[in-house]
Amino acid sequence: MTLFNIFGYLAAICMVCGYMPQAIYTIRTRDTDSIALPTFLLMGLGAIFFIVQGLLSDPVNWPLVITNILTGGSSAIVFAIKIHNDCFGGRRKR
Repeated sequence: MTLFNIFGYLAAICMVCGYMPQAIYTIRTRDTDSIALPTFLLMGLGAIFFIVQGLLSDPVNWPLVITNILTGGSSAIVFAIKIHNDCFGGRRKR
């Protein structure tokens, strides 16, 4: 494993660990009041583009692909919850 790959995997771990707490909180509470819709839309699109870039690399850049599959999927879920809340009247009441 090269130093390039080691740094790629370390970056992947940091990105997923830094992003997941927000996604988990939003999924659990359905609270999207402080989330900007364009932010999560652009993050999801950026993740798709990074996945494509990673797959088109020679050799395939797996840290880039794996990280963006995880964060892109989480962004899509948060985006869907945000759209639901904005269109259908807010988060679930406890």
